[in-house]
Amino acid sequence: MNREIKAYNNSQANADREICNTLAEEICHNLPEAENKIWHGHPVWFLQGNPIVGYSKLKDCIRLFFWSGAGFDEEQLKPTTGKFKDGSIRYTHIDQINRDDVKRWLEKSRNIQWDYKNIVKRKGVLKRLK
Repeated sequence: MNREIKAYNNSQANADREICNTLAEEICHNLPEAENKIWHGHPVWFLQGNPIVGYSKLKDCIRLFFWSGAGFDEEQLKPTTGKFKDGSIRYTHIDQINRDDVKRWLEKSRNIQWDYKNIVKRKGVLKRLK
């Protein structure tokens, strides 16, 4: 994990910091080939330049976000409305994180991908990569 993500995590309140550190640990462990950095203000992991997973501080929680998560067929990952294929889950306490679930979702994020990297070039049209 790069130092910017460590700084992001350390800037959170204690409970949120624990959640962020746990999520970062799981993501780095299960997607070791992914590049990670702060992107649009929050930690994001990329495979071959395509955003895969990230998390962010919302008003009352930490949201774990998968860019292609709507295609994972996972009840816990809630899609947003619109044309994107994302799915997310929100955590308010570290005890809510099920590491087996996160590991499974990260594996799916490697195998189910939509091309967000080129979405601007395609004028908002998403193409399935995997």
